[in-house]
Amino acid sequence: MSRTCIPIVGAALLAAVCGPLAARTSESRPAAGPASVAELKQRVAPAIARALAFQARAQAEDGGWPGPLEGSDPAITALVARTFIQHPAFGPEHVISRRAIDFVLRYRQPDGGIYDPRLGYLNYTSSVALMALASAGVSVHRDRITELRNFLLENQWVEGKTDDRGNPIDASHPWYGGAGYGEHKRPDLSNTHMMLEALKAGGLPPDHPGFRKALRFVSRCQMLGGANDQPFARAADDGGFIYSPANGGESKAGTTTSPGGDRLRSYGSMTYAGFMSMIYADVSRDDPRVVAAWEWIRANYTLKSNPNMPGRQSLQGLYYYYHVFAKALNAWGEPFVVEPGGGRHDWRRDLCEELLARQRADGSWVNDADRWMEGNPHLVTAYSVLALQIATGQSRP
Repeated sequence: MSRTCIPIVGAALLAAVCGPLAARTSESRPAAGPASVAELKQRVAPAIARALAFQARAQAEDGGWPGPLEGSDPAITALVARTFIQHPAFGPEHVISRRAIDFVLRYRQPDGGIYDPRLGYLNYTSSVALMALASAGVSVHRDRITELRNFLLENQWVEGKTDDRGNPIDASHPWYGGAGYGEHKRPDLSNTHMMLEALKAGGLPPDHPGFRKALRFVSRCQMLGGANDQPFARAADDGGFIYSPANGGESKAGTTTSPGGDRLRSYGSMTYAGFMSMIYADVSRDDPRVVAAWEWIRANYTLKSNPNMPGRQSLQGLYYYYHVFAKALNAWGEPFVVEPGGGRHDWRRDLCEELLARQRADGSWVNDADRWMEGNPHLVTAYSVLALQIATGQSRP
């Protein structure tokens, strides 16, 4: 697509989907029920249109969008591609979508993964690539999806492998069942939940051993002593999640002081990732792990920050948090998050309004608290549009 056509695409998209904004006053909504998905879809349509026009203007000649290295990146391109594929004005056959998918497929590797070998993001890139292909059509990309499923399962830390110190991996090992970036790197909950989401999108049933083994790793990320056998979680009872149980435990939120001494601090993005992972693994809603995670979510509900990240870190990873917040609560299926004190939060409406308020004039989103690549507006705009699409029922598969 020539760059001279991009403004026309943006204008046409805005004209097609931008009706008048629904009133945003509380008087326009029924007091007892949540905002309708149809109302929210109409409300966010102009914002999504501006965001996609921003992304369309930036698509490179090779079909991709920029990442951490010079030139286009397959992981960010796969994320952006889904936002176009899931939009009715574009879809999988639109030239923007097709060029993006073609670019992603150029990174197919002999081992079945899709990733840039110059970067160590094998699991992450292959996971988002699988999800992009699944949204474009499972039947169309069946062979590639099967290859990616097998690659992700091969990357999982299970029996027959050894850790970075040569210790064998078995069910007692803290790495067991998890996924890392790849190239023998230790597992973490971010990569593991991405793997599980991709496997689900690719049609793997929740009773598959890959899910069952991953659940053991996910449980070891939860600060819940009764369900987590790792020493760092002993006597912990908050139910939130940390980044990884590897190497004695790691939290990107640091530690917090408790009566028993310093303890790893659970935080929002990983708690929603863990919660979502248990749902995808078909864990019962009355399982103590699910109950404890839900109680943490109820007690720490906010969209103003990545909850429980301390002080100056509170805005780090904010848009990743919005994305996993939307995925987890959509999978949970409840319209409200009810605080322990009784306050009711219509999470779909809250998320839409928060993202609308944060959008920049050019249609993009970006995080000034730049960490985990959230200074890249193409990544952050993809997270934001995907979250809006989930909240308004426009996500697939």
